[in-house]
Amino acid sequence: MSVTTGAPGVDGRLFREAMAGMCAPVSIVATLHDGVPHGTTVSAFAALSADPPLVSVALDTGSRLPARVRRPGRLGINVLTREHAGLALAFAGKGDDEFAGVGWPLEDGLPGAGRPARTVAELVRGGDHVVVFAQVTSAVPRPDEPLTDHNRAFGTHLPKQVAREEKA
Repeated sequence: MSVTTGAPGVDGRLFREAMAGMCAPVSIVATLHDGVPHGTTVSAFAALSADPPLVSVALDTGSRLPARVRRPGRLGINVLTREHAGLALAFAGKGDDEFAGVGWPLEDGLPGAGRPARTVAELVRGGDHVVVFAQVTSAVPRPDEPLTDHNRAFGTHLPKQVAREEKA
């Protein structure tokens, strides 16, 4: 399945600028391909379903990662915290050496300790990305402050205490 539109939409540059204004979680998606770890930084990752537990993540079609995820049919999503901005930048680049010097252990056959493991259910082409739908096979809650991307800058979300008025 591929998602396309019949009529031209908004200019791509304008669309990217508008979407940059949205705050998004930053994660590293990783897999093992022929025994070698590969990964990339993404901000298009979301919970999809609780029953069954499913997530979605969008990968650039210019990346080799979609093909590398398809073959083993498994991936790990490492949800980053504010201390991981350097890792996010390192994995955002092109190339095959993103794991050089990282030293992440393999857990459940995937790079990244204590991170959710997923079994790939389906890959769907959507414009210049491939959307991966995957079933969650393990998860570890992370109470740390998440790393976020807003207007092409990394930061974090800090909960703001807001008094809620009771509805009558």
